[in-house]
Amino acid sequence: MIKKILLSLLILLIVLQAFRPKLDNTGAGSTATITSVTAVPTEIDQILKTSCYDCHSNSTNYPWYTKLQPFGWWIDDHVNEGKKELNFDEFGNYALRRQFHKLEEVVEMVQEGEMPLKSYTIIHRDAALDAEQKKLVMDWATSSMNAMKAKYPIDSLIRK
Repeated sequence: MIKKILLSLLILLIVLQAFRPKLDNTGAGSTATITSVTAVPTEIDQILKTSCYDCHSNSTNYPWYTKLQPFGWWIDDHVNEGKKELNFDEFGNYALRRQFHKLEEVVEMVQEGEMPLKSYTIIHRDAALDAEQKKLVMDWATSSMNAMKAKYPIDSLIRK
């Protein structure tokens, strides 16, 4: 009986390999990147690329195990959800309120240790942010928000 169950599971896993998600990796090259909207110092840009871009840009670096189902579906869903929430390569296409709000969320998520996700940093150890990197990212996002406040009327940035 155990052999039949294991054989059935093996056959199921083999069949699942035929149903792979279409991985979205359109690459960089957008003219609407975050750098088109706000100054991103080199150090911050590197932190974002290392810790954020796999889920929050069009330049996802999919790991080898994405080719194995059901891992591929899980990762694809995770990346698509991340891009829907915030895509640094499409940031310039967002309305001013959304840009401002996303910068607020960057500060909040980094400050609370919610980003990058623990499930991501377990495998991608270099993506984990130390205290200094967290401060740099939060200070940069806050500075970008302050620059927006100085440039635009507050009611165009914050809903009443």
